[in-house]
Amino acid sequence: MARHQELAERLHLRVYFADPHSPWQRPTNENTNGLLRQYLPKGMDLSTLSQRYLTRVATALNTRPRKCLGFLTPEEVMSSEINHLNNPVALQT
Repeated sequence: MARHQELAERLHLRVYFADPHSPWQRPTNENTNGLLRQYLPKGMDLSTLSQRYLTRVATALNTRPRKCLGFLTPEEVMSSEINHLNNPVALQT
């Protein structure tokens, strides 16, 4: 989160860092971990997986609508933010 201050200003949100060993402070992170476990069980040797499979897992998670994103996908939100950063004047109208 090297640029967390810039992100917070751009998205008009507060950023905080959870205390160590406090999963109740990071519900979205914990939910994402649960989604990952559907594909990558805890304790699994990830070195046995192909990059192709890992890319498919990432695509499945990044194209899944999320309630916390207004039912947009993480891919849609990130794409919108990148487009805004690359064309800030065009999107301000």
